[in-house]
Amino acid sequence: MAKSLYITTTLPYVNAEPHIGFALEMVQADIIARYRRLLGDDVFFNTGTDEHGQKIFQKAKEEGRDVQEYVDHFAGEFKKLKSALNLSYDAFVRTTDAGHVAAAQELWRRCDKAGDIYKKKYKGLYCVGDEAFVKESDLVDGKCPNHPTMDLVEIEEENYFFKLGTYQDRLLKYLGTEGAVVPEWRRQEAINFVKQGLEDFSISRVKEKMSWGIPVPGDDSQVMYVWFDALTNYISTLGWPCSAPDSAKATSGKKATQGKPEDLFEKFWVNGETLQLAGKDQVRFQSIMWQAMLLSAGLPTTKQVIYHGFITSGGQKMSKSIGNVIDPLAIVTEYGTDALRYFLARHVHPFEDSDVTMERFKEAYNADLANGIGNLAARIMTLAAAHLSEPVERPAPAGFHGEYEDALSKFEYNRALEFVRSQVQILDHKIVKEEPFKLIKTNPEMGKQMIRELALDLYGIARMLSPFMPHTSAAIKEAILQNKKPANLFPRKE
Repeated sequence: MAKSLYITTTLPYVNAEPHIGFALEMVQADIIARYRRLLGDDVFFNTGTDEHGQKIFQKAKEEGRDVQEYVDHFAGEFKKLKSALNLSYDAFVRTTDAGHVAAAQELWRRCDKAGDIYKKKYKGLYCVGDEAFVKESDLVDGKCPNHPTMDLVEIEEENYFFKLGTYQDRLLKYLGTEGAVVPEWRRQEAINFVKQGLEDFSISRVKEKMSWGIPVPGDDSQVMYVWFDALTNYISTLGWPCSAPDSAKATSGKKATQGKPEDLFEKFWVNGETLQLAGKDQVRFQSIMWQAMLLSAGLPTTKQVIYHGFITSGGQKMSKSIGNVIDPLAIVTEYGTDALRYFLARHVHPFEDSDVTMERFKEAYNADLANGIGNLAARIMTLAAAHLSEPVERPAPAGFHGEYEDALSKFEYNRALEFVRSQVQILDHKIVKEEPFKLIKTNPEMGKQMIRELALDLYGIARMLSPFMPHTSAAIKEAILQNKKPANLFPRKE
């Protein structure tokens, strides 16, 4: 029976060009979306850009640019990833969209009505990199552990706060459900964080000091803290709240135009399977703060949050000053979209940190793609084009192998592709052992039958590649159904 799946990435901050770490998250989400569509499920895939906050405000001013013009430019840069990475998302939400602004303000009102928002004077250390206050007990050598090269800013002002501590027991109950957070050790991390005791957190800034944000309802002197604003995108993109004016609906995707926006929220968030992808540094924000905000507003919590690790290069965090930053668009230009998608899924661990260098990328490209999938497709279809008078019939739709399905159900993209690679090796071995190119000469009928079987097995591999490498999958299927050798899919790189 078909299911409704809502899947979303986090929203990248638009203060820099897209990097390979965000490409990883986008590709992982796209793989899940495409796979679930193959299973017959109704999928709504969301992404977008986070465009408010101190970091963006400062960056625009440093460059002498109007802030709105600045975020418009970078939103356009991130939109380019759709074609560059061949993404199949349904909506691209911007936190400066009128509909999103309306949704964030409505969420504020509901949390306020629940008695969870209050105002107080506060003094603390603020990390602009995280857009968050940092407790002194969490500092490492006096710095934010996530941004050790950035100076902390001491802020003393009167802000609004959210009563996070009120939700300790309900959050423990939510996190107590196995699978609410993947991998399991991140769930335990979240549980331990909650058990240590939750402090209320600031959800606004003084407008006079930081004007680039969504106005707080009923208090024009304050703007929303960027996290309260940005997290709301997960539901604003579905047209929530239903009471917002039609002109303010943040429904920018193709599905959002197919019927009433409120139907999308009901279908995908309330009654569907909700899945969020995020980096490992997001546990506190996604699985604790966001879930508490939803509980306060009387809305369903996220069913599942999947956390991936970071990408390093040469054993170090990527940095322009070090010179080890890897540009995903440059890889696409040289190697092609599917080569990058394959590498991110096969050679980057789905949950732990992974080291990526261009040398490692090139080695994997030649071994797995040029000498592997590309070579196999060429060998089989050269035989088929030469010896079969007509194409093999398109196989009837069927399920996938259990090992492949199990891997993807657990978001282990690398294990799913390892299974596909094993099938490539099996066919290579079969060709070497049974020599159909010789059999066709001594026993034409048996030779043709073997070639047909090889072509059908290749079709099965192409079908499994579809969520990971859409262009490659389509090219192989087309070659099989037209009984022709495909163009060189992956030219070897010397």
